[in-house]
Amino acid sequence: MRERRRVGAYGVCRRDGRVLLARGSASAPFPGVWQLPGGGVEHAEHPAHAVVRTFAEETGLAVEVTGLRAVLADVTTFRDPDVSMHTDRVVFDVTASDAEPRPEAGGGSDRLAWFTPAEAAEVPLMPFTAELLGLPVTPLPPGVPRSLPADQVAPPPPDRRLRFGAYGLVTDPDGRVLLTMIADGYPGAGRWHLPGGGTDHGEQPVPALLRELVEESGQLGRVTGLIGVDNLHNPAALGPEGRPLDWHGVRVIYRVVVEAPTEARVTELAGGSTARAAWFTPDQVAGLRLTEIAARALGRRGG
Repeated sequence: MRERRRVGAYGVCRRDGRVLLARGSASAPFPGVWQLPGGGVEHAEHPAHAVVRTFAEETGLAVEVTGLRAVLADVTTFRDPDVSMHTDRVVFDVTASDAEPRPEAGGGSDRLAWFTPAEAAEVPLMPFTAELLGLPVTPLPPGVPRSLPADQVAPPPPDRRLRFGAYGLVTDPDGRVLLTMIADGYPGAGRWHLPGGGTDHGEQPVPALLRELVEESGQLGRVTGLIGVDNLHNPAALGPEGRPLDWHGVRVIYRVVVEAPTEARVTELAGGSTARAAWFTPDQVAGLRLTEIAARALGRRGG
């Protein structure tokens, strides 16, 4: 079975106590199933920009992103063709004007409607939508999903990479922050970075972050909140592959607390991207060379 990955951006848009949902059209992989409006993130596109674009395409509404609600992942198996599709779903809160939504002609949805939670519980829902609305996740209708679009089946170009990662602003009860140094041969080598890394196929972002925390520093942590989502595009990143790659990284950042900190030690197998890990006081952090994402998470303007 071929494994494929994609990132989607979706919006929770409410009006008068109801949320806007879109129903899959007859030509879509999930016909007759309702979900939050949105769609796939394009290469190099920030998920916040993607939700504005795809929301407008699907509903005709111009929306404004007001916050990041949740990040989750799911895997769908398609039998024709034989593909396991992992989708990382970034869900935003959005606001829209008072205009009436209209479905995109010939698009992936054929109907739009406003639902209360009780009303939404009476229609077929994509699992991620049911979860976001606080409703039970129920089986999809028989015969669903159908075939994937051809552009999602084809492998990405050989010199293009998409990486979805989960990272943590990790602190201990004394207010120290945990950072990891990027190893030689990787982009950003020698800079201090947030703990975390790429998620595996079928892996949710929070378990992935806690796994990386153990591998990179030997710490057991607890996720306490969602900070935001970061987007990185480098059209000529030079990494361990030894050749330039068109690199697109989508990185979700969480707050993490380590209640019983120990000496930070890298525990992952040799050859990993982490050279060192260490705890730092706020004063010590001020003198470090940081990656851009670490600097932003720590409130610094530059790395």
